[in-house]
Amino acid sequence: MTQLFKLSIEGPIARITLDGAETHNRLPADQLPYFKQMLTDIEANPSLRALVITGAGTKTFCAGYHIGNIDSSPGEKIDLGELLGQLERLPIPTIAMLNGSVYGGGVDLSLACDFRIGVDPLTVQIPAAKLGVHYYLSGLHRAVEHFGLNIAKRMLLLAEPMNAEQLTACGYLDYCVPRDELENKTAEICARITEYAPIAVSGMKLALNEVARGTVDVERLNGHAAKAARSEDLKEGTRAFLEKRKPVFQGK
Repeated sequence: MTQLFKLSIEGPIARITLDGAETHNRLPADQLPYFKQMLTDIEANPSLRALVITGAGTKTFCAGYHIGNIDSSPGEKIDLGELLGQLERLPIPTIAMLNGSVYGGGVDLSLACDFRIGVDPLTVQIPAAKLGVHYYLSGLHRAVEHFGLNIAKRMLLLAEPMNAEQLTACGYLDYCVPRDELENKTAEICARITEYAPIAVSGMKLALNEVARGTVDVERLNGHAAKAARSEDLKEGTRAFLEKRKPVFQGK
């Protein structure tokens, strides 16, 4: 069986590629355990500072969950919503490098990432209502958080497609670039992330997601802030500022 998910690591940057261009990088149920294990391995690797997720080919980032797996019994598959929750909770920033259009569960995959960089033209559509599928709760949460309630209703209840201009205007796309600039823009964002203090970045990422949901764990937030305040990174950042040089953070 050909594995859909391909993991590569270059320095502090991990990349997961959906390598199924012939099926528009659709997500088969029996491939999701590989993705879950990759996320677990990435979280356990302290040398990593960012994760990029992209798709093979130039047409589609991800066409969503394989339609043939939708009615399979719960014991036969990993819950996609829970899996994308694991992705969303990774302590390092994540970037969806959208090489093409995005559909269904692929939209939620991209929303579980911290940043989305796409190309124009690009279409995003969630055809759940056309298939008789009731979207899962965590996916509904992310849709409303990122699109706003009105656009989420247009996407989920009307299965309305959105183009790159609309997606930029509503904030789904953080950056929209010509196709030949996609890799460079993604590399630029990764380079900026890796320059900054990972303890502070990780703590703020978690806190921002909780603030957006109204589920802030104040004790945990204060714990992350205290860890950053005690860190060697803060000392290094202060020294570098006073010495007018670029800091070198170690995540300690």
